[in-house]
Amino acid sequence: MFLLFLKSIPLAVTALLPVINPLGSALLYLSLTASADTKLRRQMARKIALNSTLFLAIVEYTGAEVLRFFGVSLPVMQIAGGIVIATIGWTLLNQPDPSAEAGTPVPPELLRQQQFYPLTFPITVGPGCMVVMLTLSAHAAQQPRLSASVAAHLGVLAAVLLLGGTIYFAYAHADMLVRRVSPQFVHGIMRVIDFLLVCIGGQIVWNGVHALLHAH
Repeated sequence: MFLLFLKSIPLAVTALLPVINPLGSALLYLSLTASADTKLRRQMARKIALNSTLFLAIVEYTGAEVLRFFGVSLPVMQIAGGIVIATIGWTLLNQPDPSAEAGTPVPPELLRQQQFYPLTFPITVGPGCMVVMLTLSAHAAQQPRLSASVAAHLGVLAAVLLLGGTIYFAYAHADMLVRRVSPQFVHGIMRVIDFLLVCIGGQIVWNGVHALLHAH
């Protein structure tokens, strides 16, 4: 069971990391908190990372029940979710550099009111994350033994905790990142991540189609 726990961690990280896209989200976060000082920005980064971790954990542990309640099978969920993820990736791949789209700064006194919406959801963890978490949750719930299912769930939870730390680091140090790395380099990394997101969506769709074909 420990081996399954260890296998679930990189599986969940590689599935969620391109969807969360901490680098791209951090650049957008930096533009939206342009009027805040470094201390406030890091305090908010800590709160957003905590909100994101709790949000993903709740979706992960209730995902299987949600699918069961609505009568949705895992293969169908994979096909629909993969299409959504691939579409998100394609949209991001073709949009302008977010670092060049700094909107009107929000006054500092209003920023704390926006720590969950929109800074946590949907900017940090959006619909794509929900789709991935529901898929991971359903996969863990379908393990043949209860102990295996628990191990898979714990592995996904460990991955969520790791990603929560990644979100905090990226958001809290977004200003330093912008100063140290050229905008062109950041833009290139984001485009690679967006392309991987399209590939992950396609793989999830294929997994669902493959499961449906072998079920009949």
